[in-house]
Amino acid sequence: MATTTPLDLDYVRSQFPGLAKGWAFFDNAGGSQILKGALDRINTFLIDKNVQIGGSYDVSQEAARALYEARTAAMHLVNANRPEEIVFGSSTTALLQNLARAMQSQLSPGDEIVITVSDHESNIGPWDRLQAAGITLKIWPLNTETMTLDPADLAPLMTERTKLVCVTHVSNILGSVNPIREIADFVHARGARICVDAVAYAPHRAVDVQAFDADYYVFSLYKTYGPHYALMYGKYDLLLELDTLYHYFYGKDKVPGKLEPGNPNYELAYATCGIVDYLATLGEQAGETGTTRRKIEAAFSAITTQENALAERLLTYLRARNDCRIVGQATNRNDTRVPTIAFRFDGRDAGELCKAMDAEKIAMRFGDFHSRRLAEYLGLTDHGGMLRVSMVHYNTLEEVDRFTAALDRILAGDAGLAKAS
Repeated sequence: MATTTPLDLDYVRSQFPGLAKGWAFFDNAGGSQILKGALDRINTFLIDKNVQIGGSYDVSQEAARALYEARTAAMHLVNANRPEEIVFGSSTTALLQNLARAMQSQLSPGDEIVITVSDHESNIGPWDRLQAAGITLKIWPLNTETMTLDPADLAPLMTERTKLVCVTHVSNILGSVNPIREIADFVHARGARICVDAVAYAPHRAVDVQAFDADYYVFSLYKTYGPHYALMYGKYDLLLELDTLYHYFYGKDKVPGKLEPGNPNYELAYATCGIVDYLATLGEQAGETGTTRRKIEAAFSAITTQENALAERLLTYLRARNDCRIVGQATNRNDTRVPTIAFRFDGRDAGELCKAMDAEKIAMRFGDFHSRRLAEYLGLTDHGGMLRVSMVHYNTLEEVDRFTAALDRILAGDAGLAKAS
């Protein structure tokens, strides 16, 4: 639930150096701006600790402590049980591909994996490719009337051979929050496990893998105010069961190192500490004086308040237009929508409208956003696909108003040109 304590937006924006460029960054689902604190951690590692871990000498020991500090920060960020449940990797896509590879010895021909049509390709492609090994892939459809995943549609897909259900926490097109704990309980009751792509959720809400009872939970740090890097949480006992992806002498018990071939990127992992430091400060500004985890939760409560206001400002504008289709729910009921909003204008090419925004120094995106199967399922691939505005807490209502005013001008200009011709 959102808090009534407002964010100090002057402080917030001061922590993101890229915001000084004068652009309104509305493409945060593609990649957020990076925190100054995350940059500082990267530089600190590269200047003071830039050696391989595992050595007996002091600097190597400092590097190892920095990596452990990074895992500990990530543990707080997602509310894991222990730092060893954190696996670092280059991207969510790479981590999910690695997870699929590491699960292969657990799977036999005829075993089943369920995916959803509403996921980003990162949480579809790795499982799809397992069909070559005899794994059966089943697709949980989206209810196109409610634009939600209905467990009633999942039930007939699951059998005693179902090993894994893969689902997104938030679709990067629809923007609505899926009830992961409800889905996890449903899946676990039928003897399967759950893998959650949280890329479009983690920048907006406090992640709590214990409350969600997620078996595997993956998201990108570069969309959560850090560098181009990612992390995966896995329940420790399940990580032990996975095949090693590293050298043969990395046994199954070497968790999480066996899942980080070539070792993690130390300096990018260390940037996680800067993300957590920033969130803890926001929590303190909201009045929280407890643990780091409680400060993170307080921070995201304040973030939700800000983002709700941003989403409602834009949704109100879009709902008022009779030439616009909002893709997904058009209102934010009970904080169940993040400010990632896709839409289309009747007869307008999304690419042309998006490119017209470039001159306004408003950064947004068009297309299918690597959720092509969902775009095809909804029949939204023509006319350049969809426009998408994806905001985060450092965006402002003034930026939303700047965007809608620019859109009015662009649409009116297009209409004028069409009428003149």
